[in-house]
Amino acid sequence: MLGSASRATFSFLSQTLAMAFSFEPTEIPDVVLVRPETHHDRRGFFKEVYQREAFHQAGIDANFQQDNVTRSGRGVLRGLHYQLPPGAQGKIIGVIQGAIYDVAVDLRHGSPAFGRWVGRALDDTEGAMLWIPAGFAHGYAVLSETADVSYKVTGSYRPDLARGIAWDDPELAIDWQVEAPILSDADRAQPSFADCENTFRYDAE
Repeated sequence: MLGSASRATFSFLSQTLAMAFSFEPTEIPDVVLVRPETHHDRRGFFKEVYQREAFHQAGIDANFQQDNVTRSGRGVLRGLHYQLPPGAQGKIIGVIQGAIYDVAVDLRHGSPAFGRWVGRALDDTEGAMLWIPAGFAHGYAVLSETADVSYKVTGSYRPDLARGIAWDDPELAIDWQVEAPILSDADRAQPSFADCENTFRYDAE
């Protein structure tokens, strides 16, 4: 049980540390840059990176199932990756440490942005995150010596449904902001955008 002093302290902290987020649609409006409010004091800082009601009010009503973290060195490029339905994933990408250039490609047939990409620099200083809904391929390149990247995803990994697209596809012409990226063998062998397996359809509603 909390004593009266502890309850008062908890109440004070609950009010003063109430978090706020800003949600900024990108050039592809369904991909959203999320900026959490950070509270600083002489000890350091505190921030929330997810609050269900705030995201719901912003139109991101996702049922998250899993959190993942990766660590990569400078110049590493991971992507482009996605999972087909029924394993399609929405995801919030954030940076715990370091800096990356994060990219989403619209795979939804019938979308006004089909075949277009959007990219944002994310780092541990500004703390912005990128919401990428299902129907997009995702990848990122590391801009710092190392980067720890967090993924909050709406579905578990399904290797039977995992697919990819060549990072250097000429039709997409993505500017990854790195030269001579370090790739996995699997990512070196990904198909072109034109040849990738893609069953996504755009729902205007």
